[in-house]
Amino acid sequence: MELLDRYLQAIKKHLPWQRQDDIVAELRANLESQLEEKESELGRPLTTQEAEEWLKQLGSPMQMAAPYQAQQYLIGPAVFPIYRTVLKIAFIWAIIIYTIATAAVMLAATPSWTALLWAVLRVPAILMTTAAWVTLVFAVLEYAVTHNCTKLPTMVAPSAGWSPGALPPLSQEAISGKKPHVFANAVAEVILGFIILVWLLLVPRHPYLLLGPGALYLASSPFQLAPVWVPVYWCIVALNILQLGWNAENLWRGRWQKPQPVKRAVLGTLGLVPVVLLLTAPGRAAVLLKHPTLDQARYGATLQVINHSINWSFALICAIVALQIVWGITQSILNAHRKRAAAMR
Repeated sequence: MELLDRYLQAIKKHLPWQRQDDIVAELRANLESQLEEKESELGRPLTTQEAEEWLKQLGSPMQMAAPYQAQQYLIGPAVFPIYRTVLKIAFIWAIIIYTIATAAVMLAATPSWTALLWAVLRVPAILMTTAAWVTLVFAVLEYAVTHNCTKLPTMVAPSAGWSPGALPPLSQEAISGKKPHVFANAVAEVILGFIILVWLLLVPRHPYLLLGPGALYLASSPFQLAPVWVPVYWCIVALNILQLGWNAENLWRGRWQKPQPVKRAVLGTLGLVPVVLLLTAPGRAAVLLKHPTLDQARYGATLQVINHSINWSFALICAIVALQIVWGITQSILNAHRKRAAAMR
């Protein structure tokens, strides 16, 4: 039965990779046995609707895979797949943000191998701090759910809002070359978006969250950020709120599996706004001297190098994002054309 194969394919994505094939084989044998019994009782094969109702009673793929996850002490098996996805994404973003912030601080200072070595040695601490915050959020969430302090439909009763008919088709990964967007990823996007938004709102009062020890250096250095960074910051916050709201709505309405070409194009286009603001700042200055009259002769050349590097970097980012937007729109148009051509055959 194709629907059963799609169901097992979805379960496999939430299983420990070392035992995926063995567990799926065991589940297949059990479920096929149950299916044969049901069809023997009815004297006919199950209809599509009856098969969907049967699978829905068994539970969502994440719920079926939960007992096979390794035992967790702070985070239960039902929440752990989402926690793991959020943690991976948080690690990636932590490294990206830390690299950009460290590079900006090092450009404002005299480059040295000691500073570079210190920045590299701080990476494990950054990852540990990120893991600690993500784990704390999920530990609190797990405690609230298990002690009935709150009820989360996506955690407590995932089978209530899912439909077997919405399972991704077989061999979709092989056809598209990309992994399908699974439920854990959709929930992870919402949770991680909320964490990033809170982190962004804390940065102005606690700049060490972004710059680490570099915040102390920036405060004592002759340089300061130009006023253009204020609207750039609020544009970034607004973009994160928009993306978080969009992802939350898709999750709530069950549209997280559907492709979102319009969403990607809109967010990509709006993402160019803060970059354009920086590139069109007065004098193309992203960094200024705190006391230009006193420090211009000493630090003027360094300031010019810093602003040139920042402008060149953001111009490159702007070009890459613009090309991605054009490529995405082109792919959407081509896919729509292929679908129309296939429908006319």
